[in-house]
Amino acid sequence: MKNKIYKYDFLIVGAGLIGSLAAISLHQRNFKILVIEKNRYPRKDERTLAVNANSRDFLKKLGLWGKIKDEYENIEKIIIKDFINKNNLIFQNENESMGSVVFNSKILKIARDYLIKNKLLLTGVDIELINLNQKSNITINKKKFSFKKIILSVGRDYLNKQNIIRTQFVSNHRSYVGFFEHQNNHSQIAYEIFTPKGPLAVLPSPSLNHNNSTFIYSTEDSMNLNSLSNLIRKNFQKSHGKILLKNTISNFPIKPHLSRPIQKDILLIGDTAHSIHPVAGQGWNLGVKDIQVLCKQLDSYHLDHLNFDNLYFSNRIIENLSYLTFTSILNCLYEYQTPISKSLVKGGFSILNHITPLRELFINFAMGKNKLV
Repeated sequence: MKNKIYKYDFLIVGAGLIGSLAAISLHQRNFKILVIEKNRYPRKDERTLAVNANSRDFLKKLGLWGKIKDEYENIEKIIIKDFINKNNLIFQNENESMGSVVFNSKILKIARDYLIKNKLLLTGVDIELINLNQKSNITINKKKFSFKKIILSVGRDYLNKQNIIRTQFVSNHRSYVGFFEHQNNHSQIAYEIFTPKGPLAVLPSPSLNHNNSTFIYSTEDSMNLNSLSNLIRKNFQKSHGKILLKNTISNFPIKPHLSRPIQKDILLIGDTAHSIHPVAGQGWNLGVKDIQVLCKQLDSYHLDHLNFDNLYFSNRIIENLSYLTFTSILNCLYEYQTPISKSLVKGGFSILNHITPLRELFINFAMGKNKLV
């Protein structure tokens, strides 16, 4: 039929991990979904994801976590250190592991296979996002479609101001990401070390002998393999034994932001909606929260509800702004080493070490079990 219009509930632009998981979650709720992706094949991605307990529960609910099998490492404990306090902060949950570390490509492949099996995905579709409009039909591969809602999940570098309003926060940091082998067992412990030049996070990486870890270091300084290797050895040779940094180091600029769409019936999720300083390792997990909040809202409101878009944005802005503010302030307290900032950091460590309810609150935040959504 030449003039046929294919009617869908959602168009999801971007088949990265968050876009793909949103499609799966909505599909399992019996919404009619189409996902378009400009790249025909997933980009090569050797990074790991820190999946907090909430995101892990989400993946279990979708039926995806079991397909990972044993290709992950649990995080049983988080140790936080700095150059100001003598005593460390230790976060641990007696009932379950605080999170897990898994290769990004592993989850993406499982999600992509689901989309292909259920015929939800069109690849090689490079559509002009500025022309997206729910009120007019959209032509894709010479076919006409109509959608009730359009979800953008196209990454943090999407800056088309004609589609969105973006509030950018200043940061001169770059993040350096890589892996290292070590002699000792990592014991499923994650570390966050606030160095004088920036935060260094080290997480257990999936491996048979538990002797691989991944790191992310954020700093204004220009770093190379040798300087990163010295940094890792200085902070972890005592706990991890002999260390060998792998040659594959990637880096990217940090661009904290909050965004919202201008057009009606367009929703933003994941890095398109928000990006925070990686000091807390919660950026990807906030994308999962976007999906959860959207699905929860669909339990109470119809897609055609007049205030559907505003309700979704209002539900997400509180948590996203809270995380962005917290990570930005925390980074500034360490970056600008004044007597006041050092006193605030010491006071924070002392309170969390001595007041159990507050420490448990922070543990819940780290696990994604907070009540902001």
